[in-house]
Amino acid sequence: MLYPRLDTLLWLIATLILVSLPHFSHVLLWIPPIFLGLLLWRYQITRKQKPLPSQKVLFAIAIIIFIALFFRSGFGRNGYVALLIVLSGIKLLEMKNKRDALLICFLSYFLIITNFLYSQSIPTALYMIFVMLVATATLISINDNRLLTRQRLRLSGVLLMQALPVMLILFVLFPRVAGPFWKLPNTHSGVTGLSDNMEMGTVNQLSLSNEIAFRVKFDGEIPPTDKRYWRGPVLSWTNGRNWKQGFEQGFINKGINPNTSSQAYDYTITLEPHNRRWLFALDLPSQVPVNAKINFYYQLLANSPVRERKRYKLRSYTNYRADIITYRQYKAALLLPKGKHYRARALAAKWRQENSQPETIIQQALQYFNQAPFVYTHTPELLFDDPVDEFLFETRQGFCEHYAAAFTILMRAAGIPARVVTGYLGGSINPIDGYLVVRQRDAHAWSEVWLADKGWVRIDPTSAVAPERIELGIESALPTAFNPLGMNLDHNSSIAKIWQQLQNSWDAINNGWNQWVLAYGPERQAELLKKLGFKNIDWQGMTILLVIIIATLLFSYALWMFSRPYSNRSDPAQQLYLRFCKKLAQCGFTRHPSEGALNFAKRVGLDRPDLAHKIQQIVEIYLQIRYRSKFQRLTELRIAVRHFRP
Repeated sequence: MLYPRLDTLLWLIATLILVSLPHFSHVLLWIPPIFLGLLLWRYQITRKQKPLPSQKVLFAIAIIIFIALFFRSGFGRNGYVALLIVLSGIKLLEMKNKRDALLICFLSYFLIITNFLYSQSIPTALYMIFVMLVATATLISINDNRLLTRQRLRLSGVLLMQALPVMLILFVLFPRVAGPFWKLPNTHSGVTGLSDNMEMGTVNQLSLSNEIAFRVKFDGEIPPTDKRYWRGPVLSWTNGRNWKQGFEQGFINKGINPNTSSQAYDYTITLEPHNRRWLFALDLPSQVPVNAKINFYYQLLANSPVRERKRYKLRSYTNYRADIITYRQYKAALLLPKGKHYRARALAAKWRQENSQPETIIQQALQYFNQAPFVYTHTPELLFDDPVDEFLFETRQGFCEHYAAAFTILMRAAGIPARVVTGYLGGSINPIDGYLVVRQRDAHAWSEVWLADKGWVRIDPTSAVAPERIELGIESALPTAFNPLGMNLDHNSSIAKIWQQLQNSWDAINNGWNQWVLAYGPERQAELLKKLGFKNIDWQGMTILLVIIIATLLFSYALWMFSRPYSNRSDPAQQLYLRFCKKLAQCGFTRHPSEGALNFAKRVGLDRPDLAHKIQQIVEIYLQIRYRSKFQRLTELRIAVRHFRP
């Protein structure tokens, strides 16, 4: 007879499918059919009691799959995971004994870990807990196939619950190091919604995205919406349609002095990974985080691309004086593309002839946007040959980047140095955890002009057309049909409020998971230990504390287990028989400790002939299960005991 029994094989197959299922979207399309085919092949072999395939056949299959994976996906993360999945299927196909079954079960535990290489979200963790429960039940099945399904799952749950305190202690106290323990080759793609290249009609697509860009926790007062400008890439070069960052990327070495006596805002940003070096800050930051720099454009840059969630603390002033400008910056901020924007140049020249004061020209430009029939929309008309002139004098429909780009061109044409700043504006406060959530739909673009007596001054031309966008946020400027709820609902409707409450609750849960689980690093660990009363504890002290707590916990477990009386709960047949004896005891027939099942049945049958047949039937089934290993009769015994009425 082939090993294992069919029911144990089904547990192994179910475990491998459950643990591999999330990987089906990562691996090549032909991997899942091959993997499932291997599992089905082994199932048919066991069910029909056919011989296993030869080692040569299995070796040939493994080599072919290995070569195919190497030439199609290489040896990256996806390739290694796919190879592990297929090899687990081949191992199941060649399984001959208990040792092989245990090895497959341990492989499933390892595959559980690989799922966290792709996602560390709460749904992934919950699903993996369920898979861990099934895998442990499979391990129990390999060692004892007499138990019922619910008994295996119950025992598996008990074992995992017993391991939970040890896991929590290790998670909290195990010494943390900065950064991950390993690096994996992977191809990243930017998801921040911004880039170092702005073209009229690109940022508008972000207004409908509900993805989170970053979260902010303020230590004190939160600035009003119209002061929440989150500074990102600064664009100074243009060819008339595209805007890019300047060529000079020098760094400020002596720190930043905003030269202001206004209120300072202290806050912590949790930035989502975006595969760029940009770090966003409330305009204008007065300090630089660890492992970061700030360039001459007052843009924060990390030392390496942000490929994992990053947490950093900052202090900013919303009223500031930014007076750093180099000769190359000054020239770049006046540069106009050749043969472009003739009508815009003429309009700016007219303003300059009327009054050459920069402040007056700025006000004339804002007044032009305010009084002319301009429309703030996320679906502007397409612009072709000269987007600035077409926008200013023909379509007059645009999003934030249209107004920022056109205003900057007008300023340069009037002889005022200007540049475009991109980033985010606003953000919504989650009332549950108090975090400010900045989403991709909050992406924004504005302008900065250089005034000799004031330095770089922020001018947001969007405020002249849609002041509600600046004062109330993006939701107030978007039509109802495109609200972030994804439904054609009014924001004040009861359904929208309930939906928003649910979204806030889920976002708060996710944020807590991110802050205390995924971002639990050296700083968080030191902060938590300080709250628990362990101040100034070093690695050596933490290791000693960890060993003492784990040893005490394990000793308590051992003492509890050895002090428990012997129980037959692991034997379902014995458990059912004891339930049967309990029913007879209620009628006055108590089984003596030394009395066997047959003698007890005979004694009771003599006193109660009306029950003799049923008693004898139950005892015979019990003895066949207990001593002849006919476990398939467990259900029959359970039904007989349940319906027994003495």
